[in-house]
Amino acid sequence: MTTTSPNFSPAEPVTEKDGLIHGVSAQELQALGEQCFDAKTRAYCPYSLFRVGASLLLEPTSSTAPNSTSSSTYPTSHIITGGNVENASYPVGTCAERVAMGTAVLAGHRLGSFKAVGVSTDIVDFCSPCGMCRQFLREFLGLETPIFMFNKEGKWIVRTMGELLPLSFGPDVLPPREEMRKTQEEDKAKVA
Repeated sequence: MTTTSPNFSPAEPVTEKDGLIHGVSAQELQALGEQCFDAKTRAYCPYSLFRVGASLLLEPTSSTAPNSTSSSTYPTSHIITGGNVENASYPVGTCAERVAMGTAVLAGHRLGSFKAVGVSTDIVDFCSPCGMCRQFLREFLGLETPIFMFNKEGKWIVRTMGELLPLSFGPDVLPPREEMRKTQEEDKAKVA
């Protein structure tokens, strides 16, 4: 189901470099917004009634099969979406960001595949990914990846993954498995 999306505009001053905002073109940003607005309409949230849509803009070298249609001229095959999915056992629900990223991972995308993230809700304020989603996204996003947060009017703010999750713990901070195994074996030998 495609809905009419608002005209997207920044809610705060934005620095552009070569016509790009955090490396994202106006056309890509429009498509990112349209797709997360559309995903929001497909959310399953009969308990909270709080709809959230998420969209992941893939790097041009990372492609997947189209997952929806859009009035945008930007190829939707480069955007993967998700909506929140609730459950009668409230804590068992899944956020839109994790639905989208899980879909992307199953399609074979990994760290380096994502250019930007979009998140949309039905409120006037801006809603960032929750703490659990921030850590989940961190597994697959570079710290410089922009996350565009759209309010119900289409206004947006942007923060990078590193700004939303400072001092984060990701796969890049883990020592090599061999080093961890060696440390564990040394610790066992000391105890024995």
